Amino acid sequence: MDNPVTETDRPTAPQLPSASGETNTHGEARLANPQWGGRFAAGPAAIMADINASIDFDQKLWRQDIRGSLAHAAMLARVGLLTMSEEKEIRDGLHGIARDIEAGAFTFSQDLEDIHMNIEARLSERIGEAGKRLHTARSRNDQVATDFRLWVRDAIDGISGQITALMRSLATRALEHASDAMPGFTHLQVAQPVTFGHHLLAYVEMLSRDRDRLRDARARLNECPLGSAALAGTSFPIDRRFTANALGFDRPTANSLDAVSDRDFALEYLSALSLLGMHLSRLSEELVLWCSAPFSFVRLSDGFTTGSSIMPQKKNPDAAELVRAKVGRITGDFMGLLMVMKGLPLAYAKDTQEDKEPVFDATEAATLSLAAMDGMIRDMTANTDKMRALAGAGFATATDLADWLVRVPRLPFRTAHHVTGRLVGMAEAKNCDLADLTLEEMQGVEPQIDATIFDVLTVESSLASRTSEGGTAPANVTKAAQLWLARLEEKNA
Repeated sequence: MDNPVTETDRPTAPQLPSASGETNTHGEARLANPQWGGRFAAGPAAIMADINASIDFDQKLWRQDIRGSLAHAAMLARVGLLTMSEEKEIRDGLHGIARDIEAGAFTFSQDLEDIHMNIEARLSERIGEAGKRLHTARSRNDQVATDFRLWVRDAIDGISGQITALMRSLATRALEHASDAMPGFTHLQVAQPVTFGHHLLAYVEMLSRDRDRLRDARARLNECPLGSAALAGTSFPIDRRFTANALGFDRPTANSLDAVSDRDFALEYLSALSLLGMHLSRLSEELVLWCSAPFSFVRLSDGFTTGSSIMPQKKNPDAAELVRAKVGRITGDFMGLLMVMKGLPLAYAKDTQEDKEPVFDATEAATLSLAAMDGMIRDMTANTDKMRALAGAGFATATDLADWLVRVPRLPFRTAHHVTGRLVGMAEAKNCDLADLTLEEMQGVEPQIDATIFDVLTVESSLASRTSEGGTAPANVTKAAQLWLARLEEKNA
């Protein structure tokens, strides 16, 4: 029996994607992509379109993509591949698109796959034929490599500024607490007295290295891939140095194969963020410990703590805990991209589309973590009385006693170490401090000990004696904090 198809039963012809956000309703019958589909008789399957599209995340590159296109258009006009009027049309059109995106009036289309095709298609809609000439002497391979370098460079500049701000906050608090004693730990056991300021300055040093690593990475990434085209360069008479200069790069990349396939700059950036995150995590761990009742060294402000839904008394250091946790994401992002890149032959492969989400995610985690840590450090209150009370606990001045034995009766250090160990055992047995032993008890272990030994057994004398360069003597800490604050105020700090 015949079963004629009525007009209402006929499948609707799929629509070509547009930059205005129109999408196909029949994924399995999509037409070929109008940007690259001339060689194809049919479009991609629905799942292929989904896995292939990157616009959901790479739209973050829109500013960099427009900057790159503006520079490319200016170069094309300079070498005669665009007329001056065409370049102006392109320039005006791109600025208009930028305004639309800023205003939230630009609808991104998944059918156009990525940020490059979305912007190019909208440009062609706005200005016509001139927009279609923009991609002359350019591939998406060198285009995305350029956009991504610009984005990472911008991110490095922003994060470097945040690191500087946190260093300044730490150095300011270090100067405030340059003379305040606290226990220094090894193995989380009380070891020797230090000052709270000295402890905070240790993190300034770590962050300084983090900032230097990011700046080193920036210097290495600051080469322009634009003009490398798909992988082999181009036959057009382009001026790559003009484009590189226009975008603030130091020079063009030297090898077109490397330029389009390289993601070392992203990996190096993530590596530097991983080390930065590790340092932030260590500081977070200490803040969590210091806020706990057994320590009670610091109190975080209400702005960076939360309460409990059942225990009314709780004040939890959630900001520090979340910073500590976000570091796992940063390190995971680094390892994830490393695994993407480890098996790729030259030149470009679509695998590298997976480079952006790890970088975007790690950047967001680092940015949030730095902001939260800066707020915690600026707002925290130090319990200096509690720190001082524990600074001499656990025979923390035992090393000072051993040093006195080397310096005054001139015992060999190993002998002095042994004598001090016996005196610690004696004090421990009596449940008292070293300073509470009598001179006679000490002389029973080492006859050359005299009454001046007691001068070195106080926390204050221990701190004052640590005058070696980089040591914890309050005068040292004051000077170091002042030097850091002065350096951080310099223009290129």
